[in-house]
Amino acid sequence: MVEHIVLFKLKPEATPEQKEELIRRLRGMAGKIEGIVHLSAGESFTQRHKGYTVGLVVRFVDRETLERYGRHPEHVPVKQYVDQVCEDVIAVDYEIRS
Repeated sequence: MVEHIVLFKLKPEATPEQKEELIRRLRGMAGKIEGIVHLSAGESFTQRHKGYTVGLVVRFVDRETLERYGRHPEHVPVKQYVDQVCEDVIAVDYEIRS
């Protein structure tokens, strides 16, 4: 399995409504992309975020599923919205080993 963790830093001019819309769109991918085992998204409730106020965690069955996710028709419009409202995005992907 593969864990995909993404942190989003919204543009300074982004509104609270745009932040909520981002979270809604991220969560909306759950159950729509084959190979996703778990998906969660939300807003940081601490001040340790250094400006990255929204987080996404997705667990995939394998690396191939992660690669397909980037171009999946459910993901592409979400990525386009991210590009509109975010000034930076950080992602880390790693294999889960037991």
